[in-house]
Parts: sequence; C-alpha cells; structure tokens
Amino acid sequence: MQTILTDFYTLQSYEKTENGNYIAYIRLNKDHEIFKGHFPGNPVTPGVCMMQIVKELTEEFTDTKLFLRTASNVKFMAIINPFETPDLKLQLDIDNNGEDIKVKNTTSFGETIALKMSVSYKKMTL
Repeated sequence: MQTILTDFYTLQSYEKTENGNYIAYIRLNKDHEIFKGHFPGNPVTPGVCMMQIVKELTEEFTDTKLFLRTASNVKFMAIINPFETPDLKLQLDIDNNGEDIKVKNTTSFGETIALKMSVSYKKMTL
C-alpha cells in the first residue's frame, strides 16, 4: 500500500462486509515524528492525518488513485492519543458508482466514536 504517512500507521486487517463496505483495523505508531510536535507531552493524532488515512484506505480498497473533491459533516468527536488508544476501527461505506467515489466514514476506538465524515473523491488517471 502506498502512503504519504510513512510509518504513521499500519493496516492490521480489514474485511469486506456483505453489503460491499469495509471495516479496517489500523494501529498508530506512537513513536512517529508527528507526535513529537503535535503536541509535546500530550500527543494528539492530527485530524488531517485521519482524513489522509481514510483516503489511502479507500484507494487501497477500490484500486483507484483519488483526489479529495469535497468533505462535509467532518466531526472530530474524541481525541486520539496514540499512547492510550493506538488501535482504531474505521468503517468505510464506499459508493463507487459514477465519476466520483463517495465515502462515509466512522472511526472509533473501543466504544468511543472519534471521527465521522462524508467525503467525495475524484478518480485520477495515471
């Protein structure tokens, strides 16, 4: 899997649901350089990094290079501290019908929802 977030996270496993959506399990690398600056002594996973992870997983599952077109209803609902909750579950409801790929995402750890968002990606040609 190609990523711009080198060593930021690892895809542990994923499953395709019977309705064609995906559930992915990732582990954040608590020792990544990003956490040394965001924030020293109180590491918080940057929201933009979470949005990039959703894009990269969608690219992996659809085998399509993508460009973010729109993001709506982006709600960061809980802080993701990589030392306390490095293991995340991402539910990706992917609609790959048409020119764009639309994704509804819910990211959680345990019973806590950390992120909800809807995004639309433009399919890129190589």
